[in-house]
Amino acid sequence: MLLKEDKNAKRQKRHLRTRKHIVGTAERPRLNVFRSLNNIYAQVINDVTGETIVSASSLDKDLKGTIVSGGNLEGAKAVGKAIATRAKEKGIEKVVFDRGGYLYHGRVAALADAAREAGLEF
Repeated sequence: MLLKEDKNAKRQKRHLRTRKHIVGTAERPRLNVFRSLNNIYAQVINDVTGETIVSASSLDKDLKGTIVSGGNLEGAKAVGKAIATRAKEKGIEKVVFDRGGYLYHGRVAALADAAREAGLEF
C-alpha cells in the first residue's frame, strides 16, 4: 500500500529543489517566505554566513495592532511592507525571492508585491 505524502512534505521537497539554485549573498540576500494557516513570516538571509539580517512576521508587536489576521492578504501586505522598510534601513536594496515551495499566488504574491512597492528589487 502506498502512503500519501502530506502537503507540507511535498512543499519541503519543492523548497529543497529550488534551494539548490537560489543562494543569498551579502550583496543580494535571500528573501524567504513561510506561511502557516494563521500567520506569515519573512526573513532576509545571507546564506554565505548563515545569518538572518532582518525578519518580519504577522506576530510582530508593531504589526499585530494594525492587522486583524496574519492569515489573509492584508496581513501579508503589511509583512511585505515591513520587511522592505527594515531591509532598506540595513542598506539592502536588492534581494533574491525565495517563495519557499509555495505557489506564487495569494498571500505569497501579496507579500512580494508589497515588498516591491516599498522599494525592494527582485
